[in-house]
Amino acid sequence: MRILLVEDEPGIANFIKLGLEEEAFVVDIVEEGIQGLQTALTGGYDLLLLDWMLPGISGIDICRQFRTKNPDTPIIFLTAKDTVQDTVHGLQSGANDYLKKPFSFEELIERIKVQLRRKTVEKEILRLGHITLDPGTHQVFLQREEVSLTQKEFALLEYLIRNKGLVCKRTDIMKDVWDIHFDYSSGVLDVYINALRKKLNLQKDEDCIQTIRGVGYIAKEV
Repeated sequence: MRILLVEDEPGIANFIKLGLEEEAFVVDIVEEGIQGLQTALTGGYDLLLLDWMLPGISGIDICRQFRTKNPDTPIIFLTAKDTVQDTVHGLQSGANDYLKKPFSFEELIERIKVQLRRKTVEKEILRLGHITLDPGTHQVFLQREEVSLTQKEFALLEYLIRNKGLVCKRTDIMKDVWDIHFDYSSGVLDVYINALRKKLNLQKDEDCIQTIRGVGYIAKEV
């Protein structure tokens, strides 16, 4: 498995590279944003590790531009930015996961393994009322009109539909959709639920994604 690490702090980059190579990964390091994007687009990597603040262009810019041509390659941010707004911004740019510095190497390895396991293509079609979700093509339709969702919005909707009729606890959603052990009261999940409701034009009297106060959410036919 080949991993690209875009990190401008040599000490951190070399530490991560050595550790990953001991786990049998092949790791390339780039210390600058523009070169990082060019390398990511042409290198055929299985996973990207991106610092947020980089010379040239930011990790956010790399993530956004890379995502337009590579919708399925996992991306993990490694950054000191730690507010809810920063986390939401990073995930909405197309990242699969977000690891705050300082972090343990063991946790990084587990995050990487989870993302690589998830690189599967499914052929089933999921439905919830007038909503149709295709996991294989990453498309969502509201009746016959396609709805544009971010990668994480798509993953959240997929999780809720797969668990249709069951109450999904906030902590379970965060663990399964993000692989991140957020404080469940952080507000990140609420931001994404509200975004989904808006994009899917869900009204209160016909909201098929319902809030279970103090517990989580449930997707159900209405």
